[in-house]
Amino acid sequence: MEADDSGLEITQHQGAWRIRMWWPSGPVTGGPQRISIEKAEEAPAREVARGISTTVLRRLDLPAAVKAAQEAAPSIEEGAREITQAIEAAGGAAKRLLDLQGVSVPYLVALSAAYVQMSGTGAVRPVDWLARLIERRPETVRDHLKKARRDGYLSSLAGKAGGDLTEKAKAVLASGPAAQDT
Repeated sequence: MEADDSGLEITQHQGAWRIRMWWPSGPVTGGPQRISIEKAEEAPAREVARGISTTVLRRLDLPAAVKAAQEAAPSIEEGAREITQAIEAAGGAAKRLLDLQGVSVPYLVALSAAYVQMSGTGAVRPVDWLARLIERRPETVRDHLKKARRDGYLSSLAGKAGGDLTEKAKAVLASGPAAQDT
């Protein structure tokens, strides 16, 4: 098991193969995001020549790997608290911008950024959560997110909550104080 700045890796051995499973930094809430299989250092050449078999894949102990990763990673409560605080701060920034500037570009970008953070955590009903943070009705937040999409600040995912900030939105965030100082 290894942890570094970019994530957490759990390794298992099956026959002639070393299987590495990787999770991003933070709480582990499910399976790995990346799996790689390579020959083990001490692997007999004859076994390696036959390649990776379905037996190797079936013997992969994913539940044990998830459990080991959860034990090695920060607790879900600790990670969830940090994520919640970051999302609430982003929502608070969006609310301040809305109160000061109305439905402005900085507000739409801040709202979109908070929405992307919420959706990325797998939050249930992120629009409702965001509506509570900015003290508006969910319908209003949906309309504002649609405007952010139409104006090119937020991409969409067909049939799912979420999206990504576009390059246009990232440029607004990078442009500085107008979006961050209020």
